[in-house]
Amino acid sequence: MNIFKSLIGKVWQDPNAAEVVKIPAGQLYLVRPGNIRTSRECIYNDAMATIRRVSAVEHHFQLVITRVYEDGDQELLEDEDETDEEKTFLIAEELEFRPGETDGEPNFVWRDLQGDVDEFYEFVAVGTNAPTRAFFETCMYRAMYERRYKVSADNVNDKELQEFIWKAAAEPEPVHRKKASTTARAEAAEPLVDSPKGKSRASDASPLANLPVLVEKEAGLFFWDGDEAQFVEHGTVTAKILKGASFESWLTASSDEGQLLAHKIAPNMNQRWTSKMRSLTWNHIGDDQVMTSWVLRFTGGPEDYEAFLQTFTQVLWETLYQTAWGKIKTDEQNYILSANEDVVMQDVSDEEEEEDEIQSELGLDEVSDSEEESEEDEEDQPPSLANGDRNSHLTVGYKGDRSYVVRGSKIGYFTRGSDHEMKYGGTIDGLTTTKGKEFRPNQVMLHDQDTKMILKNPGDPHALYSLDLERGKIVEEWKVHDDITVDHIAPENKFAPTTHEQTLVGASHNAIFRIDPRISGTKMVESQFKQYVSKNKFSGVATTKEGKLAVASEKGDIRLFDSIGKIAKTALPPLGDPIIGIDVTADGRYVVATTKTYLLLIDTLIGEGRYAGSLGFDRSFPAAAKPIPRRLQLRGEHVAYMNHDISFSPARFNQSETEAENAIVTSTGQFVIAWDFNKVKKGLLDKYEIKKYEDLVVQDNFRFGDDKEIIVALANNVVAVNKKQLKRPTRVSLGAPRRSSRGHSAIVNAPF
Repeated sequence: MNIFKSLIGKVWQDPNAAEVVKIPAGQLYLVRPGNIRTSRECIYNDAMATIRRVSAVEHHFQLVITRVYEDGDQELLEDEDETDEEKTFLIAEELEFRPGETDGEPNFVWRDLQGDVDEFYEFVAVGTNAPTRAFFETCMYRAMYERRYKVSADNVNDKELQEFIWKAAAEPEPVHRKKASTTARAEAAEPLVDSPKGKSRASDASPLANLPVLVEKEAGLFFWDGDEAQFVEHGTVTAKILKGASFESWLTASSDEGQLLAHKIAPNMNQRWTSKMRSLTWNHIGDDQVMTSWVLRFTGGPEDYEAFLQTFTQVLWETLYQTAWGKIKTDEQNYILSANEDVVMQDVSDEEEEEDEIQSELGLDEVSDSEEESEEDEEDQPPSLANGDRNSHLTVGYKGDRSYVVRGSKIGYFTRGSDHEMKYGGTIDGLTTTKGKEFRPNQVMLHDQDTKMILKNPGDPHALYSLDLERGKIVEEWKVHDDITVDHIAPENKFAPTTHEQTLVGASHNAIFRIDPRISGTKMVESQFKQYVSKNKFSGVATTKEGKLAVASEKGDIRLFDSIGKIAKTALPPLGDPIIGIDVTADGRYVVATTKTYLLLIDTLIGEGRYAGSLGFDRSFPAAAKPIPRRLQLRGEHVAYMNHDISFSPARFNQSETEAENAIVTSTGQFVIAWDFNKVKKGLLDKYEIKKYEDLVVQDNFRFGDDKEIIVALANNVVAVNKKQLKRPTRVSLGAPRRSSRGHSAIVNAPF
């Protein structure tokens, strides 16, 4: 590599040279070893590869693959499709970069850190001669050297670069760094510290110095740079978890320069653990209400990562419950800890996923111009409400194309037109009790083939009200029980609203029962009633197509019943966060529970023991083999772009009487978010798509029988959006300001 020394010097020593080296012609492929049908997909048929300096951060470089267009082709792209023009990768050892050869042509291969564990990118350098290939390879290693040691590679020799040449059998070695000063950007990003005595700068957080240390490990600290769309390394730190009073705990990071951050461990941290990278990612809201994202990558090996993960999980649980971790059973502790394991779910075929990827690559799933929604059509908006009221409690019709929203003490209805847009149809006024007292429903449910709507009145928790939708009037008041309240309702089975089924399911804070409006007197069916002595704080109920029940609680636990009136077949311990909504697939195989900051997905299939192959609704899981819960959450860097505290609306599967569920939808703030359920079942938990609205999203759900169209209730309107119009999370789709330069990619470079 010495033959390139003078040539490298000319470009490497010039700090104003943004581009270090370029290969002008090639092809980019996505490679999946072991995948028969789509083992090698062409991403860019014509592309160039560039090693580029990160201007804002010293000693950081990017590998940039840019699509090359023929004259005139680029003008056809929409302005928002930045992610189709470039793919950008922070140059680091984790890429496992290596040179090779494909059909006699030189290539470069590196790991896709945002994809599945077996996915790689391959750039085939078409027509590139051996010296150019070697020069490019040398520049890659020099970039890795600078990133690791935070010093210039001007005088580095070949021997010093040998450690960056990838070796197939080698285990990743602990990172040791040469002494380097903190970058100016890292200093500017120093956070305000939450401390027992209030907010202060990190250097002033002396009250924390006297707290007991529960765990202490060496790690690399990174912070999210929104301008560069990547995590930037701050340096090696000592990460600690400190134990405060009253079950308070603190996450701190310090170096030779002193304490860099101290964040109180709390549910809104949106923590995310990645065993592959041995990393913890989290969010923090500062005094200025700006959301930031941080990463600790543990350098001491798997045992350090596991020790930190377990301690963090325990203290967060104690914070939520104000109870010592040691007071819960060992099998419950193991269940809670298992929620952080990033494993693939059972019994999933790759064929559906592969077919989706093929269709996406061929452009077969693109939305036509005629399908674009008009979300702000003033003519179709309903009149504004008085007293600051807004839409709430969306319910989507089963039999027709109507959708309904609660609008204070009114019900607004919207109809889907032939152009797939939602048209405001009118308002049902006069929601009053039989005694004429106006009320504002806090829960609604369609009933009896969409001819009725069942309303819950918060002022009368012992009764339900039947609204005749054809007459636009409340016609019946059902007294359910004199002593038992009706806090939650659900259909008798998942598809009961499509039939003339009259009964429904009710739940109080500690009881589950059937309601039959046809019986005289109070409407609770006494023979189908089960009350629990403990304070369960039930927070929601959902039913399968066979009428089996999943019941959630504010305490965070989930119970599965085969029928009303019996004890639960399965009781899953709480992870700590209150559950605010629950849904279940028609066949009962999967349950999705919603907390404020994440969704919890449970596979109810029993995998071992006497009842292997049964569902948790019908049989009990072995005590030591409860299902591993999977967290669906937003990545920390995406939350930083969104810049608001996550607060999910109840998540829902799409519904169909003939097809299996393949999507999950929820919302937070101005954003609608959808997960491809087939990808989730493969373990790709953060492969979601998103759409931002100008108005607050109140709630959303799929149109019945349609896995593409999502009905979205905004604060003062209802719109429809095709799921294909949701975008991958980028600075553009998340609403962050655009960069001034089109030469930068909008792709988020986040390997953690």
